[in-house]
Amino acid sequence: MNTPQTPLVGPPPAEVPLATPPLVRVIAQVRFPVIASVEKREFIAPFQEAIRRDYPVLRPEQSRSVVLGPDGVRDARATTAWRFHDVGSDWRVTLAPDFLALETGRYTSRDDFLARFRSVLLALEEHVDPKVIDRLGVRYIDRVTGANLADLPALVRPEVSGVLSTPLADLVRHALSEHVFVLPEGAGLVTARWGLVPGRSTVDPAAVEPIEEPSWLLDVDAFQGDTRALDVDATVAQARSFAERIYSIFRWAVTDEFLRRYGGQP
Repeated sequence: MNTPQTPLVGPPPAEVPLATPPLVRVIAQVRFPVIASVEKREFIAPFQEAIRRDYPVLRPEQSRSVVLGPDGVRDARATTAWRFHDVGSDWRVTLAPDFLALETGRYTSRDDFLARFRSVLLALEEHVDPKVIDRLGVRYIDRVTGANLADLPALVRPEVSGVLSTPLADLVRHALSEHVFVLPEGAGLVTARWGLVPGRSTVDPAAVEPIEEPSWLLDVDAFQGDTRALDVDATVAQARSFAERIYSIFRWAVTDEFLRRYGGQP
């Protein structure tokens, strides 16, 4: 295996294309100070027109936020998030008063994803103009199921398979590990979660839909929370750096047999 001793420093390994990748969700998000006008249809209409060729389906969603005080509920208000989809619902852009997100379950390449991210950031800059961003995050989620789940100890490092590579594996129903790593030179943080999730369950219903059967998840989120001016090119460059670091962690975690099982040629 041609992987670094630590996946947190140095250049990423060369990408190995997978014919049937286990990647179920990729998300990039920027958060910014609240812009209340985003909840108005007339305000977000120019943003919609800017991205409508690629994301023509708009489905607004409302959620309620509740603030509790000593006497019970102090405040409860509905917040609108505008969700723009492509025709096949494979890609989604979400614009809310305090964030913009791009996500997909049909990821094809890093370059394609980042080009799409740049496009929606340009629309955000021109039509919403948040001035600053408070957080940038990139997240990749892989899921192993079926026969590959039974063979997991051969597919991932012992440090990652943990109890699932011991005789206790047959008795484990739920086993998750979470690790937060500091990237060198103040480049940000990485939260890496991995482990077994029972059927009809999920660790994050907003990002990972539950399925009937048990599965093993590798969920890696790289982010930085320093407030800075919105610079589209610099933001995309940092998102690329995060995506590369996440891929380094993925390649550190999995074996060559994992890559072969999913159609790769390591």
